[in-house]
Amino acid sequence: MNPFLIDFPQEFETERLLIRAPKSGDGKAANQAIKASINELRPWMPFARNVPSEEETEINIRQAYIKFLSREDLRFHVFLKETGEFIVSSGLHRIDWNVRKFEIGYWADSRYTGNGYVTEAVAGLTDFAFKKLRANRIEIRCDAKNRKSRAVAERLEFNLEGILINDDMSADESELRDTCIYAKISKR
Repeated sequence: MNPFLIDFPQEFETERLLIRAPKSGDGKAANQAIKASINELRPWMPFARNVPSEEETEINIRQAYIKFLSREDLRFHVFLKETGEFIVSSGLHRIDWNVRKFEIGYWADSRYTGNGYVTEAVAGLTDFAFKKLRANRIEIRCDAKNRKSRAVAERLEFNLEGILINDDMSADESELRDTCIYAKISKR
């Protein structure tokens, strides 16, 4: 099936969160989140090596929306329902529409961590992928040293299928790192 023909909602809610496709104008809030979280993001996210300008973040978001529409990559922004504040960037990446396989990635504004928002967002995306996109497989891949990311996968009962040794470089490209592969498969 051609992914252009797959219709699904561009937003949905969980108990505390609004999760939606990126929109023009999200750049300011996302950029503020990156700046507030740069020290926590830098060890894990290559994009955080340098602090992007608000304009660069807005361009990135608009490009992400184009990829969302073309079904190449499905970035989602996460907002608190109560206040409308941007708190998490997540999404379904490395998509294989033939297999119906998706990888969930995420980063959070560190001003909001420790409240279970990332876990709630990832649980919502997992449910969305299985129910709305008919996913057969969902993965979370993360640096083996990234304890917080691993904890999200483990709290949501993703199975650790393996650890790829010397699979990637650290975000600063200074050392080889291992990659954990967690997965859930459909129960059909």
